[in-house]
Amino acid sequence: MRTPVMAGNWKMYKTARQAGETIRVLAGLVAGVDGVEVVICPPFTALAAAVEAAGGSGVAIGAQDCHWENEGAFTGEVAVPMIADLGCRYCIVGHSERRQFFGETDATVDKKVAAVLAQGLHCIACVGETLAEREAGQTLAVLERQVRGGLSRHLTSPRLVIAYEPVWAIGTGKTATPAQAQKAHAFIRGVAARAADPAAAQAVRILYGGSVKPDNIAALMAQPDVDGGLVGGASLDAASFAKIVRFRG
Repeated sequence: MRTPVMAGNWKMYKTARQAGETIRVLAGLVAGVDGVEVVICPPFTALAAAVEAAGGSGVAIGAQDCHWENEGAFTGEVAVPMIADLGCRYCIVGHSERRQFFGETDATVDKKVAAVLAQGLHCIACVGETLAEREAGQTLAVLERQVRGGLSRHLTSPRLVIAYEPVWAIGTGKTATPAQAQKAHAFIRGVAARAADPAAAQAVRILYGGSVKPDNIAALMAQPDVDGGLVGGASLDAASFAKIVRFRG
């Protein structure tokens, strides 16, 4: 049985003070929730405050990106050991915004996943197609390329989590239907089975990301291959995200 993960990606929002306040409220709202892993990924500048605010609660803290080297002359970058040293337990890799705006590729995703897993952290690795790719009928080809190119050698790790994010649904208010999400997730699991082995494919958790909200999470989670959510805007409000975490009612 795969334990659901609800991960909030705060992107470039919230100062350290705001992050601490929100996480303290959230921790109270999700206290007592069993069978769901709760993760918040604030900006780098708020990670220390977030870890402190989450202390003693069931909320795990993660970073939104990392560099693949443990140290070096990479101005402006943050290494995984630095993230781990703060007490973070997760790191997002390969988010579509990193691919779109900052040149992330399947090759760099592969190196970053390796770096995250080597430090003992959980890695949320993102895959997904753009609107143009979907309209051209390339969704499955894109997903297979991204899984094989960036994730294939890591699929047997129990700390790898895959996030399917249809780029056309991120921040647009558009959401893939539960059936569309299920089709993509089942295909990703099939690619994982062929690239690694069936047991690893059945064990890996696949999150849906793309305008996840309290009013659509239950329908998404009813799909057999949807194992949680990578939540953007709806995670910035503690009450909203708590409703998503408590999707079972």
